[in-house]
Amino acid sequence: MSDDERDLDVDSDADKRAHHNALERQRRDHIKNSFSSLRDAVPALQGEKQASRAQILNKATDYIQYMRRKNQTHQQDIDDLKKQNALLDQQVRALEKARATGNLSSALLNDASSLGLKTRSGSDSSDSDDTHTHTQGQRKRLKTDNKKS
Repeated sequence: MSDDERDLDVDSDADKRAHHNALERQRRDHIKNSFSSLRDAVPALQGEKQASRAQILNKATDYIQYMRRKNQTHQQDIDDLKKQNALLDQQVRALEKARATGNLSSALLNDASSLGLKTRSGSDSSDSDDTHTHTQGQRKRLKTDNKKS
């Protein structure tokens, strides 16, 4: 091999090494930026510039688990509200049917009793004027108009 060929091989190896080093630097910068973005996305780490990568991963894991629990609770609330809505729709249809057949007053008494409302006759299945529904330890109230004429 001539001296010229050896010089080309050395230059080629140096170029390959420089290219590899540049790619590795880009990879490390990308990972660093990704950790910074993750740190900024986790509320417990916002404003904390000296968090280690392990801390960032642990706090991100905790936050994801918290958000999953929160989403599950919200989904249960949505499901409960859908059930309540379906029940109310069913009651509306029954009342409309009773009105059409002329049995509205007895249907109103039955619905008032099932909702725990006071009726004109004084019967009362509840001490409260509000209907209470318990969901996930929270109290939700459906306000009802209970005025006597």
